[in-house]
Amino acid sequence: MFENSFSNDAAKDVWEKDRRHFLHPFTEFSSFRDQGALIIQQGSGCTITDANGQEYLDAIGGLWCTNIGLGNEEMVQAIADQARRLAYSSTFTDMSNQPAAILSKKLAELAPADLNRVHFATGGSTAVDSAYRMVQFYQSCQGRPQKIHMIARKQSYHGSTYASMSLGFKKFDRESHFAFITDTIHHLSAPDLYRAPDNMEEDQFCDFLVAEFEDKIEEIGANRIGGFFAEPVMGAGGVLVPPRNYLARMHEICRKHDILYVSDEVVTAFGRLGHWFASEEVFGIVPDIICSAKGLSSGYLPISAVIYSDRVHEVISRGDTGRAYPSGFTYSGHPVCCAAALKNIEIMEKTDLLRHARNVGKYFGDRLAELGNLPLVGDVRGMGLMRCVENVRDKQTKEMFPAELNIGKRISNAAEELGLLVRPVGHLNIMSPPLTISEAEIDLVVDRLGVAIRKVHEQLAADGLIN
Repeated sequence: MFENSFSNDAAKDVWEKDRRHFLHPFTEFSSFRDQGALIIQQGSGCTITDANGQEYLDAIGGLWCTNIGLGNEEMVQAIADQARRLAYSSTFTDMSNQPAAILSKKLAELAPADLNRVHFATGGSTAVDSAYRMVQFYQSCQGRPQKIHMIARKQSYHGSTYASMSLGFKKFDRESHFAFITDTIHHLSAPDLYRAPDNMEEDQFCDFLVAEFEDKIEEIGANRIGGFFAEPVMGAGGVLVPPRNYLARMHEICRKHDILYVSDEVVTAFGRLGHWFASEEVFGIVPDIICSAKGLSSGYLPISAVIYSDRVHEVISRGDTGRAYPSGFTYSGHPVCCAAALKNIEIMEKTDLLRHARNVGKYFGDRLAELGNLPLVGDVRGMGLMRCVENVRDKQTKEMFPAELNIGKRISNAAEELGLLVRPVGHLNIMSPPLTISEAEIDLVVDRLGVAIRKVHEQLAADGLIN
């Protein structure tokens, strides 16, 4: 939004305060200096409204998180009631509160198999960071303190704390002015079937990825590797759906070498793929640890949960009476956040939102596939209400546009002018709308995105940047 595009002085004043004082997460400094931020004033359901009164269909879902939609009055009331009753209490050591205890039990009921233990954190990043520490703690308690090495994948995103950003490996996030953990964190190839080496078929590519994992274990030594971190479907790295049986085979290898399998379900849990959790329901695996956040409260309040197995808990809790678990946060198990999460789950259950998400997720995929015929579109992929369009310069060779062209942002800007928000990530446009989205709203998303892509194609052709 530019300085001269405001309908009133109050809107311009807020925009200027934001531009001068607020360092946004993942700010791109040069464009922010010129354009500032889009100031959002209010939201209802799948629609948000900016400070100028312009409405947008939010196909990003906030940031993968507004699962039950914005402005839900039941949620607002539950938050207010709990804040009046008990706004805060510590959960350190031997203190707790009613919402935290009840939510822990509810998550144990929803999670697969024996994942009956819950460690609360504040967001996806702190959940993954906590899981990273838990893996090390577990292995050391097993008498294997040398098992501190972790394996993750390229193009993954696991958060923005020091450990979680080191586990992730998106090119843009590897800012050269930051340091990362590189001696004990290792990365495998991303399960990107669209760009599989040598145009491998799906099963062949799966064999390649599994063999790479086995080779990495042999290189490092199984006796030194503590955990494997994986998103069931890779989100910010491009909505990469893994090849058939890939996750199951990786899980089997982890079991063989007592490498804890950490499933990063910060995005996929709580309905994004039409189930409470995707690990078992969608991919047939039971991890040792699940990291969850985002949809846990549908973004109404910050909360995350590390859900882990009885087997892990038995190891870390046994032994000397003096053993403690020195990890957690001031706001772990925050009573108001836990009350919001409980109400969120209740709303999802009574509205049968998971089934709705499965139905509209399939419709969304079918409709988006129609964009595959457009000249700039190389691939349309995803599952459920996680979808991505990959834009390319040449559909035959899969050649990408130069980074400086910022093709994803050009398309998202064109969509924004049409009242649609899609997320630009380099050459990608990613979508993760609220689970409450209707088929009619999906039609608007696809139709407007199609118009935006065609408009950008015409502009590039007029500027001589494509044939």
